[in-house]
Parts: sequence; structure tokens; C-alpha cells
Amino acid sequence: MSPHFERLRRGERWWAADFMLRALGLALLAGCGKLGLVAHRMSATPPPHEATMGEFAVCFGIVVLLTSGLALTLFGPGLFEEVPISSRSSWYWKEN
Repeated sequence: MSPHFERLRRGERWWAADFMLRALGLALLAGCGKLGLVAHRMSATPPPHEATMGEFAVCFGIVVLLTSGLALTLFGPGLFEEVPISSRSSWYWKEN
């Protein structure tokens, strides 16, 4: 693993990574807004029609950009911190 990702995993404060991940989150949210305008324009044009695969793909892109953008913007490098697993849940890892 890279030393930079290892620092994020340990939860060490690193301002450059914090800034870049949150900026990436904001960029994803801006892309989601632009894609939302495209989806609105596609669905609001006459005549009324059945949804096409392209429209479904645009809406799927909106969901992916929105969830990943919100996660990166709100939590930043905290997404990569190691989460302790309780001893009661460790039976799964011992058997597999």
C-alpha cells in the first residue's frame, strides 16, 4: 500500500488530502447538478415518451455522483479510516 493511503487509513490529519478529497466531492456535486439539468431537459421535451436507456443512464449517473460527492464533501479522508470490528463479529473472519 502507498504511504499516503496508509496515513489516511490510520486517521492521521493531512491537510492536503483533506482539501483535495473535499474539492473532489464539490466537483462531483457540481457535475451532478449539470447532469440534473440534462435529465430535466431530456424528460421535459415534448412529446411525452417512454423512458429510454439513455435517460436511465443519466439518472443512474446522477445517483452515483450525488452519493459519492456528498460522502467526499462531508467526510473527506475520514472515509478511509480503519473501523474496529467487535470481538463478537470476528467469528466470521475466523471461519472464512
